[in-house]
Formats: sequence, structure tokens, C-alpha cells
Amino acid sequence: MIDKLNRNPIPDILKDVSSRQANCSRSSDGNNVDASLQVSYASLIEKAKQEPTEDINVVERARQMLLSGELDTPENIRKAAENMIKFGI
Repeated sequence: MIDKLNRNPIPDILKDVSSRQANCSRSSDGNNVDASLQVSYASLIEKAKQEPTEDINVVERARQMLLSGELDTPENIRKAAENMIKFGI
């Protein structure tokens, strides 16, 4: 009863898988689709090179407010602390 037990069924499984793989390669011979991705970064590079004038004006305005002491109110300090906790530093 135990003598008829097949202890190594793996070679049969591998033969079956390899025969299926051979059939799959034949069906895709006529398929010449190009799956490569063509990306152009030129527009992104040009956009990054442009100087944002709005940011410069905002930074200058903030610098002026800091120098004048306009931002040193308890309300602004509390709001800044809340923003640091909420958004990080």
C-alpha cells in the first residue's frame, strides 16, 4: 500500500509548466507593441529655472514685518506655534 506512493511529483509539474510556457511565446510573436515610456522633462526644467517674483515680494514683506516688531504680538506668537504643531517646522 505504501509502496505505490509517489514521493517526487515535482518533475511532472515542471514538464507541464514548461510546455505551457512554450505555447505562450508563440502567440506573442506578431505583437510588436512598444511599452517604453517617453517622457520629456524640458518644460519642467524651464519652469524651475524661472524666478518667482511673488515669492521674493512675500519674503521681503515678512522681513520688514519682523524688523518692525509687527509680528511680536502674543496672538501672532500663538498662531505661529499652532502652525508649527499642525504643519511642522
